[in-house]
Amino acid sequence: MKKSDGHDMRMRAIGGRELRPESLMMGYGYRPDWSQGALKSPIFQTSTFVFETAEEGKAFFEVAYGLREAAPAENLGLIYSRLNNPDLEILEDRLALWEDCAACAVFQSGMAAIATTLLTFLRPGDAVVHSEPLYGGTHYLLHQVLADLGVGRTSFPAGCNAAELEEALRRGAAMGRLRVVFLETPANPTNRMVDITRVCELAREVTGTDADERALVLVDNTFLGPLFQHPLQHGADLVLYSLTKYVGGHSDLIAGACLGPADLMRQVRGTRTFLGSMAGPWTGWLLMRSLETLKLRMTAQMKNARYVADFLAEHPKVERVHYLGHLEEGDAQFDVYGRQCLAAGGMISFEVQGGEGEAFRFLNALSLVRLAVSLGGTESLAEHPATMTHADVEPEEQRRMGITPAMVRLSIGVENPQDLIADLQQALESV
Repeated sequence: MKKSDGHDMRMRAIGGRELRPESLMMGYGYRPDWSQGALKSPIFQTSTFVFETAEEGKAFFEVAYGLREAAPAENLGLIYSRLNNPDLEILEDRLALWEDCAACAVFQSGMAAIATTLLTFLRPGDAVVHSEPLYGGTHYLLHQVLADLGVGRTSFPAGCNAAELEEALRRGAAMGRLRVVFLETPANPTNRMVDITRVCELAREVTGTDADERALVLVDNTFLGPLFQHPLQHGADLVLYSLTKYVGGHSDLIAGACLGPADLMRQVRGTRTFLGSMAGPWTGWLLMRSLETLKLRMTAQMKNARYVADFLAEHPKVERVHYLGHLEEGDAQFDVYGRQCLAAGGMISFEVQGGEGEAFRFLNALSLVRLAVSLGGTESLAEHPATMTHADVEPEEQRRMGITPAMVRLSIGVENPQDLIADLQQALESV
């Protein structure tokens, strides 16, 4: 098989009906006759690929290194698994269907995707504006690593109004060339929403629309994507994922992705090639397996989360529940959610009555729900953001972001919801 040879891929429509992504996950981008009739794509566990002729090898490298433009019907041939590999190419084709975009690049981790993408577009003297709170690894990358490289940074709280958002963007533009606006929505772990459309509009107002100068809007869509939120449809330039979470969905792999238009993705893929941050073929194969059940799993997790959130909201030992499905009319967040999201997802944060001690007693009493970081797997997980995933954020900053000592974050799995509630009930008795 030579995936990059430009063979026609599996059909995307039947009788005029365009097939949905969940149907296309079973075979899109692959033909069994390419691999001895194998129903599923094999694992191409190889570092390098054999050229049929020296002329072919020359042509492949000319395109790979940008020495010439590819001809209209010419695709990058298989050269070396740091550049391309059939398992990754098929996976990237399928992931792009969920976002209805031109191109995708898969990475060895979510942080590899974020770091590689930011390093593609940011240079010393540039500035980045970001929402907060952020995932702890992203927070450290922006506050420490990129700062050490001379990249300016400022932020705005998720859920802020348009005036505060515009002020943050103009503050960033005053630091240098504002090149990136980085959003995480819903925010981890508070579930606060950021209005993607409004951010994109303001970013264009502040930095202009010139392709070489305007700020790019990047969205970490891990909490709700790719089923329940599609940032590219709301004006974002690129969407990022920790595929470790819902897409992988079985807590057995680490991976990430960046998706978007072809011109931007060519740049991201070029940086990936020379940083060597791409995923391997075994990871690609596992992710193709997971994509076949993605909609089933995320739908079950979303439904289970509603039962759990309703239970927590009524419990006398729970101070507050942060869950998108409980937003009400009149709340600005409700309006953003209605325009931007298709469902509330499977993430819940809540605060027990008390503080860290009470939260720890609850966490230590759990049985069916496991005490572990990460999210989006088939099993339900609980963690303490203030001392675990967001431990590197100063306590004063945590409180400003809405992360309290009493907060617990839940990732709801596919278990029976009444069993989950029974476990939470008995654990709350220890608070």
